[in-house]
Amino acid sequence: MFSLLYGFFEYIFRKDEFHVLILGLDKAGKTNVLERLKTVFTQSIGLDPGKILPTVGLNVGRIEAHKHNLVFWDLGGQSGLRSIWDKYYSEAHAVVYVVDAANRNRFDESRAALDRVLENRELVGAPLLIMANKQDLEGAANAQEVGQIFEVERAHAQGRQFKVLQVSAYTGQGLKDGVEWLVETIRRGQRAQRLRVRQAS
Repeated sequence: MFSLLYGFFEYIFRKDEFHVLILGLDKAGKTNVLERLKTVFTQSIGLDPGKILPTVGLNVGRIEAHKHNLVFWDLGGQSGLRSIWDKYYSEAHAVVYVVDAANRNRFDESRAALDRVLENRELVGAPLLIMANKQDLEGAANAQEVGQIFEVERAHAQGRQFKVLQVSAYTGQGLKDGVEWLVETIRRGQRAQRLRVRQAS
């Protein structure tokens, strides 16, 4: 009887776990975003931005937000590491794509990398949050400009939910809004249900 009640309460009160990829070019600020999220949503203090080294492989961070557990996979963005990104697509509920909005010289390269991500069939239906990062720096492109340059309307044409958000991993600007959008969009989407069924089988 106890085990039956325990199982019932565990089912009622357990939180869904969503897996979110953090992608983007090297030096876009992906790991800074992850570490700032830890600071904003957990009791732990994320790494100091000045002490963060380029990611070689994978960083993992967990937070609890809006009654859901989020697991972030921060993947290295150097050109030689982008080939491993697709190994994580099938289990991802959503994609956060971080753009260095202050480095316009790399916009073309960043857009090309995002195009390859969105073309992959393993990510069909996965919401896309583009973070126009480094808004604390003078001359950073705003969300509207980044959206136009990256032609994010194509994501809508694919039936994909998307948002472009101005953020600063250094100050924390926009990160809470981004996580709220992610949780709500994942929760309402069909991809989460498909992944739940796949994991249960």
